[in-house]
Amino acid sequence: MFSRVAQKREVQALIYFVYRKVFITFAHIIIKRDVKMTAEEKQILALIKHWVVPAIGCTEPICVALATAKATELLGVTPESIKLSLSSNIIKNAMGVGIPGTGMVGLPIAVALGALIGHSDYGLEVLKDCTPRDVECGKKFIDEGRISIELNEQTSEKLYVEVFCCDGSGHKSHVVIAREHTNFILLEKDNQILLEKTLSAEAEEERDPVHQVQLTLRKVYDFATTVPLEDLEFINEARVLNEAAARKSLCGNYGHNLGKSLMRPLGRGIMGESIFSKILSSTSCACDARMAGAMIPVMSNSGSGNQGICATNPVCVFAEENHNTQEELTRALVLSHLTAIYIKQHLGTLSALCGCVVASTGASCGITYLMGGGYPEITYSVKNMIANLTGMICDGAKPSCALKLTSGVSTAVLSAIMSMQGEHVTSNEGIIDDDVDVSISNLVSIGAQSMTETDRRVLNIMTTKNRGAKNPDC
Repeated sequence: MFSRVAQKREVQALIYFVYRKVFITFAHIIIKRDVKMTAEEKQILALIKHWVVPAIGCTEPICVALATAKATELLGVTPESIKLSLSSNIIKNAMGVGIPGTGMVGLPIAVALGALIGHSDYGLEVLKDCTPRDVECGKKFIDEGRISIELNEQTSEKLYVEVFCCDGSGHKSHVVIAREHTNFILLEKDNQILLEKTLSAEAEEERDPVHQVQLTLRKVYDFATTVPLEDLEFINEARVLNEAAARKSLCGNYGHNLGKSLMRPLGRGIMGESIFSKILSSTSCACDARMAGAMIPVMSNSGSGNQGICATNPVCVFAEENHNTQEELTRALVLSHLTAIYIKQHLGTLSALCGCVVASTGASCGITYLMGGGYPEITYSVKNMIANLTGMICDGAKPSCALKLTSGVSTAVLSAIMSMQGEHVTSNEGIIDDDVDVSISNLVSIGAQSMTETDRRVLNIMTTKNRGAKNPDC
């Protein structure tokens, strides 16, 4: 009798176990089906992956090196002569920045190495194979007078790189990159066009659906906080690369050593060892190394390594110090990077407005989220950032960019603290609107349109100051 009862209970237990297993599996399938990404979410994910990519060195001279490498590959031999026609923003951002692995600054060595050892398949890591011997060959290439560079005054594109290569026996190649750092719009060899694209907005959208995504801050927030975590985990590579860049800076003397100075006794004595000081030092350390030409990749955002650093390091440091979960950090990084992408969509890849304004706005959103803020608090942070930093000029890529990134990041933290107290700049003040997306539009209109004359004046000052010319308004 007892054995029959025991057997019956065992069967019931087995049936219950199987039923429970089937129920859980079925429920899991239903849940997975419910959280599948929509078509728009898939586009947004593709947009992030398009704009958040590794890069070695400042992306403007690297873009020129990339175009030169491609032109050389088309030519089939090392060019005898290389002529470059560049937009003013490319020249501005390439004049004073270190070229990775060379110990040199400026365009000539980037062009020479692009021709000698560049691989266009590497994209923005085009010079990653560079060795000291290659640098010596590059110097010789420059000394032989093979490179000529001129300002293209006809193009209206902020980002425009045109390269003409000749081999000395009549063969030639012609390459153009425009609008984006890796966007080849013309490939030509011996007058035979191999690739040609138009630059109209309509043609761009038809060519690449990723550019059709129309973001709002609400969409950015919803995407970052609701999309399945496994679809977002790729963003954590940004942490790996950009924190490694910060550590690399401590192993040498790069740029103005701003990050290192914050971690020395004097810096710690003044700033302390707070979360705030750690955020500033990590961000400026990575920028110090990158702007000085350290041969180390960083994860870029919207074509800029500094923007990638600014959107990543502050968020990672805060999450670690605040003991946030890995999921919270991942979603905060997506929120930070996608906010920056949203603003840059309308501002353009290059502008008169310093990119740290955009990227640190993203960082402020990420930090606010890690503090426990929801969408209302994140809109407050954005408004506080726009009210504070709008108007910061871009006067080229250079070691002192670390100072600007630190200014942007410090404002990001202050804006997040304010927002969590319910404090924000209102529509009664300055360029801020009740609608956060209108506030972003106001920022963009100033940076992309109103500061055009500022951009021209900045370039004029940069290109004449060493010849003793004076600003006519002084």
